[in-house]
Amino acid sequence: MRRCDTTGLPVCLDAQAFIKLNAVMAVVYLLVGAIAALLLVLTRWPAVHLLDTAWFYRILTLHGINMLIFWILFFEVAVLYFACTTLLNTKLFSRKLAWVSFGLMVVGSVMTDYTIFMGKADVMMTSYLPLLAHPLFYLGIILVAVGTLVGVGNFFGTLYVAKRDKNYEGSMPLVTFGAMTAAIIAVLALLHGAIALVPTFTFSLGLTPEPDPMWYRLIWWGLGHQSQQVNVAAMVSIWYLISYLTTGAKPINEFVSRAAFLLYILFINLASAHHLLVDPGVGAGWKIWNTSYAMYLAVLASLIHGFTVPAGMEIGMRIRGYGRGLFGWLWNAPWKNPAFSGFFLSLVIFGFIGGITGVTLGTQQINILAHNTMRIPGHFHATVVGGTTLSFMAVTYYVVPLFFQRDYPMKWLARLQPYIFAIGIVMVSLGMSFAGTNGVARRTWDIDAAGIYGSTAHLMLGIMGVGGVLAFTGLLIYILLTVWAVFFGESNKGRAIFDWGTPPIVASQAEAEAAEAEASAGRAPGTMVLVMILLISFVVYYFANWKALADLWWVR
Repeated sequence: MRRCDTTGLPVCLDAQAFIKLNAVMAVVYLLVGAIAALLLVLTRWPAVHLLDTAWFYRILTLHGINMLIFWILFFEVAVLYFACTTLLNTKLFSRKLAWVSFGLMVVGSVMTDYTIFMGKADVMMTSYLPLLAHPLFYLGIILVAVGTLVGVGNFFGTLYVAKRDKNYEGSMPLVTFGAMTAAIIAVLALLHGAIALVPTFTFSLGLTPEPDPMWYRLIWWGLGHQSQQVNVAAMVSIWYLISYLTTGAKPINEFVSRAAFLLYILFINLASAHHLLVDPGVGAGWKIWNTSYAMYLAVLASLIHGFTVPAGMEIGMRIRGYGRGLFGWLWNAPWKNPAFSGFFLSLVIFGFIGGITGVTLGTQQINILAHNTMRIPGHFHATVVGGTTLSFMAVTYYVVPLFFQRDYPMKWLARLQPYIFAIGIVMVSLGMSFAGTNGVARRTWDIDAAGIYGSTAHLMLGIMGVGGVLAFTGLLIYILLTVWAVFFGESNKGRAIFDWGTPPIVASQAEAEAAEAEASAGRAPGTMVLVMILLISFVVYYFANWKALADLWWVR
């Protein structure tokens, strides 16, 4: 064990080693997925139309697998190891299990990517049957899933040791509780993946009959959608962590925040119906329950976090003395800190774009029209990329100095990076969404082949293309700065970690006490205004969709 020279936090050296290994592999696959993303937007952009048909679907498969599975899972294992050791003042449960986890994930991911590059798995990430890939494709993903499960088991083992040895007092820290939520959902998701992919793997070897395609889609989305909710739980945990590190924010009510995490466990698993509403093999009653009740209870959890995180930040800033007016706390927030700006932009993009579009697309009648259009990738690029990936980038600006004990170079460029990436991904998401509104199909190589799309669709795809180039630029800056810091950055051993810019306390003792009294009453007027803007935006967007639906399906 060692102590951080700035925060005083305990750092388990075993955990530190595997946080480093998993984080480095995560960034490697982020780069692979990002290059694939750039090729895809330059192909879907009609003015460029870069790739031919075969390479388009090959690169689409590569992009989905590397971004939604490899980048996310490697980074989340690193997050789990941090949450269960540093935050609980304990050592990692098993170094051997950590090696097994890491080894399986690396072997499986390399195997899968090799199979894709060889042109033997042009089946996209979902690999719907009767599309069939080479057996190594399925085996690789299975190995990654098993390796992740081993890492999750190591996480739970560490939680047990910390509780047994009484390494912390009171309740488990909220950030660790959120990580535990992500781990529980990960177990359920990965088990679904095993149920779907193991029979498909044996079928690809010619050992068993072909699984039923409808059954495959149903079970696969138990993996596909739940795995994204692992991302949501991990992302929200990072929101709480960064808001505390940068502004001193604390949850206004930890019980409510924990209850919201519990809602994820109970109800987000059912909301995979969002991707099954166009399938005739699933009953109407099941679809209605999932999309009209279960999904909204899961959305309620996100709304709670979307209020408590900025509310805690507002109260923390007011206690520091930045309480003038409704938004004095927000104007004076540490916007030059890339961890803060990345986290807050992640929250805004996830809530205003990802959340609003997700709930709307989860409505059965709207989904029937929109599901196979570009509106779907427009939605999940806002949630998974604008939300999860941006939050992971943000926390890296603390992970590298804390665990690698290195400082970032060119801090002015690091400060710009979250804004460049966020603007780009918003353009990608909105361009995709409005292209889908104009009928542009998803997973389609050439929109001009049919000759049915007008100038608006081409304009939206152009916005998507420009946004893709901008987002890639922001992502490349992040990778280059992080790699440089890890391998060549100035050592911070024995001295304080560079302060990205935490607002100083300027309030008098009397002012701070008054602000704390307001905080104890849970008052956060600025956040309440922001939440009302979010809800009004949702209502307007939601009923605009119903108006469009009514115009299309006019009934006397």
